[in-house]
Amino acid sequence: MTPVAPEKVAEIKVFLVDDHEVVRRGVAVLLESEPDMRVVGEAGTAEQALSRLPVAAPDVAVLDVRLPGGSGVTVCREIRSLRPETACLMLTSFADDDALYDAVMAGAAGYVLKQIHGADLVGAVRTVAAGGSLLDPGSTGRMLERLRAREPEPDPLSGLSRQERQILDLIGEGLTNREIGDRLYLAEKTVKNYVSSLLSKLDLKRRTQAAILVAELRNRKR
Repeated sequence: MTPVAPEKVAEIKVFLVDDHEVVRRGVAVLLESEPDMRVVGEAGTAEQALSRLPVAAPDVAVLDVRLPGGSGVTVCREIRSLRPETACLMLTSFADDDALYDAVMAGAAGYVLKQIHGADLVGAVRTVAAGGSLLDPGSTGRMLERLRAREPEPDPLSGLSRQERQILDLIGEGLTNREIGDRLYLAEKTVKNYVSSLLSKLDLKRRTQAAILVAELRNRKR
């Protein structure tokens, strides 16, 4: 019977970026001991990383957040721009929500602390190499809160026409339909129709509610 050759394991190429050589060496030894991983390069500064990493063409870049001459977040952003197929795994000594947020916004696939167990770090590299993401539930919750805080509030007046917005502003100034008509050169009946339309679009019942809405929107802009 002809022996069957073992199936070759797909190799994950990893690039290490950390300003502490001892840390780089330790992580390199850990990853190189795995049959499916190979360290293809190292860097100790942001500048070195940006010059060496694209040439090494790794599947995963393990980046320290704090680096001489820059930051791992900056390197992540640049590498993701130059080589989007490289997954970035941020490795840091500190649980910093700001750094986590910046890293994720820069395109990092994962964020782990240096206190992580060796087996967990190996698993993290495999996860991001396979296209997965690695954030603990608590971090994910905080990230979502910050993203929501950045989202602009929807414009409640988006459904109004330019003319209706003008009339709404004048309602906020306390003008009557006749005064609004005089100001905009419109018939009083036409103004009344516009007022009915804008109240309906804003789901308001009374003119006074419209005036209050205008006041609230002006306060938001201050």
